[in-house]
Amino acid sequence: MLSFSRVSIKLSHPGKNILLPIFSSCNFKLFYHPINSAVITKTAVTLERDYSPSPDIARSNWLITRLSREGNIYEARKLFDEMPEKDVVTWTTVISGYIKCGLIEEARKLFDRVDAHKNVVTWTALMSGYVRRNRIFEAEQLFEEMPIKNVVSWNTMIEAYTKKGMIDKALAVFDKMSERNTVSWNTMITALANCGRIEEAKGLFDVMPKRDVISWTTMVAGLARNGYAQNMRLVEAFELFERMPSRDLPSWNTMITGFIQNGELGRARDLFDRMPQKNVVSWTAMITGYVKDGQSEEALKVFLKMLEDDGMRPNEGTFVSVLSACSDLAGLGEGQQIHQMISKTVYQSSTFVVSALINMYSKCGELHTARKMFDDGLMSCRDLVSWNGMIAAYGHHGCAREAINLFNQMKDLGFKPDDVTYVGLLSACSHTGLVDEGLKYFEELTKDKTIQVREEHYTCLVDLCGRAGRVKEAYDFIKRLGIKPSGSVWGALLSGCNVHVDLNLGMHAEKKLLETEPNNAGSYMLLSNIYASSGKWRDAARLRLKMKEMGLKKQPGCSWIEVGNRVNVFVVGDKSHRQSKLIYSLLADLHARMKIAGHVTSDELLVDEPFS
Repeated sequence: MLSFSRVSIKLSHPGKNILLPIFSSCNFKLFYHPINSAVITKTAVTLERDYSPSPDIARSNWLITRLSREGNIYEARKLFDEMPEKDVVTWTTVISGYIKCGLIEEARKLFDRVDAHKNVVTWTALMSGYVRRNRIFEAEQLFEEMPIKNVVSWNTMIEAYTKKGMIDKALAVFDKMSERNTVSWNTMITALANCGRIEEAKGLFDVMPKRDVISWTTMVAGLARNGYAQNMRLVEAFELFERMPSRDLPSWNTMITGFIQNGELGRARDLFDRMPQKNVVSWTAMITGYVKDGQSEEALKVFLKMLEDDGMRPNEGTFVSVLSACSDLAGLGEGQQIHQMISKTVYQSSTFVVSALINMYSKCGELHTARKMFDDGLMSCRDLVSWNGMIAAYGHHGCAREAINLFNQMKDLGFKPDDVTYVGLLSACSHTGLVDEGLKYFEELTKDKTIQVREEHYTCLVDLCGRAGRVKEAYDFIKRLGIKPSGSVWGALLSGCNVHVDLNLGMHAEKKLLETEPNNAGSYMLLSNIYASSGKWRDAARLRLKMKEMGLKKQPGCSWIEVGNRVNVFVVGDKSHRQSKLIYSLLADLHARMKIAGHVTSDELLVDEPFS
């Protein structure tokens, strides 16, 4: 047991001073810039431009363009209709204006007029409008009818196919091109890398006549994201990154993200420290990486450094990740100060940020504050994420009735539950022993064919029955699954057998669990406790010896509490705390009272946690 004081760091931030102490769970996402064809098109394409030789027509065209950009398309059309003379630029400008305003049917009517003036830019503009609206069939028809095609037309069709996942069709169009530019190659390489066809992407990259920074970054991202898990090619991705003639911020961020996604947090940090300059994506990637790795204290330190050294403004992803760190650490003070920062930004109304705040407050024991935020702060912007977060919060605190009431209220307001909703609901029922209600909601879930039943749902149901002592019922359910049960399902059954001392079923569950997770120290400990509870001390000792021979060691339990601005850390069996004698005396008294109340079935369940 340890005891230490908080150390606050004073940060200078534009317009305010922030005090955050230094001292790990909620879902989070890794935020980074994706490389996709839309970005490539935006950064690398220069469309062919026509010009009007007549000054009067040119002036009218300029005005039509301005009106269209401002959204005044009907005024632009009125001006178009009043023009005594029009050229191809005029027609293309109005057609493009309709497309930008989402009126593609009006654009098509104008395009199909007998007197319409059209060139390759006009055809490509309409085709691009269909692509943006995912109307690939119309885009394909238009492409086939085009009298003349330029490289932008071909690129637009390739992009259309890649957006729909029709990679082979995109490749066929790419192969037919008589002329390709960098965008053609980048779009095709990106599409192949994104769908896991990394070898083909690398083949195109190798024969590409001229590469830009997007080409290199796309290939690095493809190797880092897809290659390592399947082909152990993270090293190749890094070698490619090192060979890049020039790097931009997305290049660095892509490689750092690749390391983090593949568990190479140390290498990600080394690369992060080498960056000549960083943006909010760089900092958020590192913060998220540390949270994902269970190093939430380090995540907070990185967040502090981001504010202190760079004066960088956090974005939505930063706040979500750093609030996850506060949740893991039960750091209420830190979370409250970050909440103060959020209240001065545009992200205070973000459903993701508010849901992260609800999660943080609930994990820190402030359930009332979490519910107040849900009721007051989300009246106009509640979405399924926020409902799920509040239901999960009630489940986490064992308030199943409140979770059920909220679930019913959500449905009454027209929100359709998803798979995450049912995980929170089933977990709430499990923690409070509402078996019949849990079984009812599971049946409701299985009847809803729009929701895919996941491993977490099966685990919750087995846990629900196991906690209530209905372990045989839980085992019968596992046998009827029709799929191979995961380790978490067998682990839930084994936990139930441990609590209710079912040796035979526990041995079977342990055997199945070790088939899927042979190095799971927790499963050996659970079965050892079942043996001990049944008086089979030799078998219990045999399992402990086997664990020792295999080098398996269960991570000791750890908890902490803040009292008087001092954080006290407790580890199982540790007596280093200065008040350890008093603490163990109180624990022994509590244990005796629990036995009298019937909450502890036997002393043997606590063989690893001596009270004297």
